Amino acid sequence: MALAGSTAMWWARLWCRCPAAAPLCLPPWLPPWLPAGPVACERPYSSRGEGKLDMSTYPVESIRNFSIIAHVDHGKSTLADRLLEITGTIAKTGRNKQVLDKLQVERERGITVKAQSASLFYSHEGVNYLLNLIDTPGHVDFSYEVSRSLSACQGVILVVDANEDIQAQTVANFYLAFEAQLAIIPVINKIDLKNADPERVEKQIEKLFDIPVDECVRISAKQGTNVEKVLQKVIEKIPPPHCNTADPLKALVFDSTFDHYRGVIANIALFGGEIQKGYKIVSAHTKKKYEVNEVGILTPNEQPTHKLYAGQVGYLIAGMKEVTEAQIGDTLFLYKQPVEPLPGFKSAKPMVFAGMYPVDQTEYNNLKSALERLTLNDSSVTVHRDSSLALGAGWRLGFLGLLHMEVFNQRLEQEYNMSVILTVPTVPYKAILSSAKLIKEYGKAEITIISPAQFPDKLSVSEYLEPTVLGTIVTPHEYIGKIIALCQDRRAVQKDMLYIDERRVMLKYLFPLNEIVVDFYDALKSLSSGYASFDYEDAGYQAADLIKMDILLNGNPVEELATIIHNDKAYATGKFLCERLKDAIPRQLFEIAIQAAIGKKIIARETLKAYRKNVVAKCYGGDITRRMKLLKRQAEGKKLMRKIGNVEVPRDAFIRVLKRQPDK
Repeated sequence: MALAGSTAMWWARLWCRCPAAAPLCLPPWLPPWLPAGPVACERPYSSRGEGKLDMSTYPVESIRNFSIIAHVDHGKSTLADRLLEITGTIAKTGRNKQVLDKLQVERERGITVKAQSASLFYSHEGVNYLLNLIDTPGHVDFSYEVSRSLSACQGVILVVDANEDIQAQTVANFYLAFEAQLAIIPVINKIDLKNADPERVEKQIEKLFDIPVDECVRISAKQGTNVEKVLQKVIEKIPPPHCNTADPLKALVFDSTFDHYRGVIANIALFGGEIQKGYKIVSAHTKKKYEVNEVGILTPNEQPTHKLYAGQVGYLIAGMKEVTEAQIGDTLFLYKQPVEPLPGFKSAKPMVFAGMYPVDQTEYNNLKSALERLTLNDSSVTVHRDSSLALGAGWRLGFLGLLHMEVFNQRLEQEYNMSVILTVPTVPYKAILSSAKLIKEYGKAEITIISPAQFPDKLSVSEYLEPTVLGTIVTPHEYIGKIIALCQDRRAVQKDMLYIDERRVMLKYLFPLNEIVVDFYDALKSLSSGYASFDYEDAGYQAADLIKMDILLNGNPVEELATIIHNDKAYATGKFLCERLKDAIPRQLFEIAIQAAIGKKIIARETLKAYRKNVVAKCYGGDITRRMKLLKRQAEGKKLMRKIGNVEVPRDAFIRVLKRQPDK
């Protein structure tokens, strides 16, 4: 009976998932509570109960593809919510907050991490339009998501907060759109706030971006004021996509996710032709052939359609079971109708590297599978195999910044229930080799160093190079003195200084990446009472006086704690690491010397005292030589123990020392 009951449940699930297939082979013993005909089941990823949409009613001329770009927390997701409500895509309720932010980490932190798309249907002057909206992240660490999203668009809405004015990421996002030659619609948001000053923001936009004041649209996304005017501007200002349905199929994969039941779901933008269920398609990257199982649009949930046509943006499921098969930037085309692949995307350049290890080595394979699936959804992360004597087998991961690293770690925990150890972040250095033997070994004269273990000896190197970034700081003028002092302390070189208006200043500095990667942003916010904003872009490499600093325990180096730093910072960093190790390592029966060394030169030392028995406790008075004899014998025993004793740093001590933020 138990078997029959579980089998009945299986048939019930089949009936809900695929009502069309179930009647072909229904057994006579189905339970009475199962419906007699097909039903529309609520599914998180599809709505098959509804009729499939006919997308042929939207020719290329009535399609608009656009993104919303802005600095973090300027109201992009709120504006997206109002646009979805006005077009009837979602019902108007008080609970519509960050509708497109689907990840738990996005809702917890209140920021957008993944670019999300939605198709809107809007009627303007008697013509029905299809508007494909992409909501993008605002933080500098996720600028790769923004640049990817712009490749599927012909225009952008540039949102600026009327209360906070133009910020550093506003400037960076504007130039991303400007370089891509997209139409730009400036929107001034939060005009309902008490301290809002839209006139000042309009003047800043005109001065910095050369956009006339009369082109700016003043809105309040929260209250819905003037939001419909934004849709009208999108239709008037943004051109339709340049493509033709009569051309052969050419589809760009600009994002992808992994579903446990259906495999890879690819987000595509069609640059030619049409696609429907049953078509045979080929990937330009892997050369593998697939049969299309489902196509549709995102509204913002998946809505299957009969076909997708040139100029439209949607999703595709084609039975890709391996995460490596859906490369972001790949071109899909029809079988036996090859086309010239689209340029794809410039690969993301990692700015920060960190080691990732499972807390328990038995979880290694599970973590490997989770990493593969998560990197499919976040293609800007680079993965290299790595191993450590103390932490076991793991990976060396490359991220676009520190927040990116934290969010990736949080997503691993929330979406895949994986607990990991993240080591201290480092940046990729370079070395120009002078030794012919090493040049022959590596096959080139310039090598990239992503971990201290790869750091070559100074005698075989003509020069070391460190990565630099061009940082943009936008701040109220009263904080300039403190911020300049902070930048000079971080070895930065001032490149430019521009007054945006009488209150705000834009500073440009050339920073060594290593100096800003851990705590610069926090220090900047602290100095400016939270008003300054910071953005950076890659600025190549520059020569630097780099050294490798080793940590020694009783003269033996600990490989996991070695670091690459600038010579000027060596003493302070060495002293700090020694102090932390002294607190983290448990005391032994013998003394432990904790030292920071550059080559053979010791630059800092802490001593962990030994546990010591009071051997003279039994001496009550008497001759002093008796006491001295007992103490001498104890000292000799400790000396011998120190020679033969090994210091093993426990795993939790490594974790405490390698934590990014020191315990205050």
